[in-house]
Amino acid sequence: MSFFPAALDNLIDKFASLPGIGRKSAQRLAFHVLSLPEEEVRAFAEALTAAKANVRRCRICQNLTEGEVCAICASDRRDKGTICVVSEPRDVLSIERGREYNGTYHVLHGVLSPMRLVGPDDICVKELLARIAQDEVKEVIMATNPDTEGEATAMYIARLLKPFDVRVTRLAYGIPVGSNLEFADDATLSRAIEGRTEMA
Repeated sequence: MSFFPAALDNLIDKFASLPGIGRKSAQRLAFHVLSLPEEEVRAFAEALTAAKANVRRCRICQNLTEGEVCAICASDRRDKGTICVVSEPRDVLSIERGREYNGTYHVLHGVLSPMRLVGPDDICVKELLARIAQDEVKEVIMATNPDTEGEATAMYIARLLKPFDVRVTRLAYGIPVGSNLEFADDATLSRAIEGRTEMA
C-alpha cells in the first residue's frame, strides 16, 4: 500500500528508473520537483522533450549533436587522421577535459557483452569500418574501459582493422597520480609496467 498519491508514486517510479538513482533518491527528486514553481517545472519538462526531439547522432562519428555533423567533426583544427574510439558519448567529454587530444572520435554506443546479448550489430562498429575505408585514417586509438567487456571490444575491433593500413593503439593504463603502489592491484601494476614511457 502506498502512502503517496498515484501521480507522485508515478513520478517517483520514473526517477527510480534512471541509472544510478535508488528509491530514496527518486523520492527526494520527486519532492523537490513538487516544491518548484510551476514555470520551473514546465521549463524542466520542455528541456527533456526538446533534448529527446533535437539531439541525434553525428553522421560521421556517432557522437551526440543537434546538427547533422558534430562540432568536433566539423572543425578544421582537428586531426582527421586520428580516431579515438570510445564506448559512450560521455567518454568524449572525459578525454576532451584533458585538452591533450586533437583528433576525432568514434562513439560505439556500448560494448560487446554476450551476457547482456549485445553483439557487434548492436554497437556502431560498421560505421567505424566505413569511415576507415573512406577516409585517410592513420591511427585508431582504442579508449574503451579497461574491464572485461571493454577489452573484448577493443580486441575485436583491432582484429577487424588488421586488413586496413592503419595503426591501432590502446590507451595506457597504470597508477593514478597521487596514489600509492601498495594499494594498486596486480593487473594495474602490470599495465603500468607495460605502458611505461622514457623519462626526458
